[in-house]
Order: sequence, then C-alpha cells, then structure tokens
Amino acid sequence: MTDYPARRIMMVDTQVRPSDVTKFPIIDAMLRVPREAFVPKPLAEAAYVGENLNLGDGRVLLEPRTLAKFLDALNIGETDLVLDVACGMGYSTAVIAQMAEAVVGIDDNATMVAEGQAALSAMGADNADIRQAELTTGAPGSGPYDVIMVQGGVETFPQALADQLAEGGRVGCLFMDGALGVAHIGVKTDGRIAWRDAFNAAAPVLEGFARERAFSF
Repeated sequence: MTDYPARRIMMVDTQVRPSDVTKFPIIDAMLRVPREAFVPKPLAEAAYVGENLNLGDGRVLLEPRTLAKFLDALNIGETDLVLDVACGMGYSTAVIAQMAEAVVGIDDNATMVAEGQAALSAMGADNADIRQAELTTGAPGSGPYDVIMVQGGVETFPQALADQLAEGGRVGCLFMDGALGVAHIGVKTDGRIAWRDAFNAAAPVLEGFARERAFSF
C-alpha cells in the first residue's frame, strides 16, 4: 500500500522548501491535503511528481513548486476570500482553504467539479466550495475577492475577473509566451491592476485566456 503521507513529506522537502517557500501556513497546508484524492484514480501514483499533471480536458494540476511559490507571493491570510479559477478537481482549492477564510473554486468540467466537491467534503473543508462555471466569467455573486488565482497558463486576464477583484486585492497568473512562462502577481489600485514578475514556470494556456490572433492576408 502506498504511503501517501510519506510522499507528501518528500514533496515538501524536495520540491517546496528548496524553492524558497518556507512559510508555515503553506508548508502545513501542503502536508495536510491529500493530493492523491484530487486527481483521477489512475493518476494517484503520479500525484506527487515534480511536474504539471495532465488531468484531461485541457486542465493540469500545477506542479507543487509552482503552486507553493504562487501561494507565497500572494500571501493569503486567514481573513481573505479567494477565487480559484480552473481548479480542476480542487486540489489548489483544498490547499487554499487551509489558509484563507473562504475559497470558491470554479471549473467548467462538470465531472471534475463533482469529484472535487466530494473530495473536499470528505476532508471536512466547510469553508471551500467548487462550482461549475465558465472560467472567464468567474463567480461574481460571491465577490469581490481579496485574492484571485488562475490554475493554468494565460495570455490575457479577462476584464470580468479583474472586476471581481477587490480594491487592494492580489491576483496570480502564469502568463505564457509560446513555451515560456512567467508568473505575475498583480495588485489592484484605483481600479487598475499593476503587475510584477515573480518567477518562471509554464502551463498550457486555458481556453478563453488566449490572445486574439490577428489575421494576415
């Protein structure tokens, strides 16, 4: 029988801490949440690999390093309301729930949403909710949000999501340029988001988050 708690410790010790992520709330959350419960059963043995895990339908589970560095840069606190976009089966939502006051995860894949909500319920994460919704639409009825995080690559950040970020709120997105990506952290001030580079990473660009391509004749 696989010793998943031991794998979580190894994940933190070999992938998270060496990436300069040492804040206790992040380490504690990633040690608590059973990553294997938030992937399709055939992928459970691969849940702790140090790379993005393909969940299907254009969705990936970001590698532990990338998620941890985003959480570190976003500095999620116990009074924050968080929107977790493209959450897949909800692993990131479950981790964020350990740190925030409440988190709303959204995905447009009904099967992933149902399985993720079941996994959250099994954990007793009563401050987390996963809903089926268009990724670029968000969940405006529960906002505004102190933090928004996108679990995949983007080329543009939709205005509908920007409108759901509270004044002074933070947003984390992985902006892709071809195969290269840079994680950006944005802060909303006077209604506008100012972005800064945080670290390098990569993930497939999510549907609806690509730049419109100009036609050439």
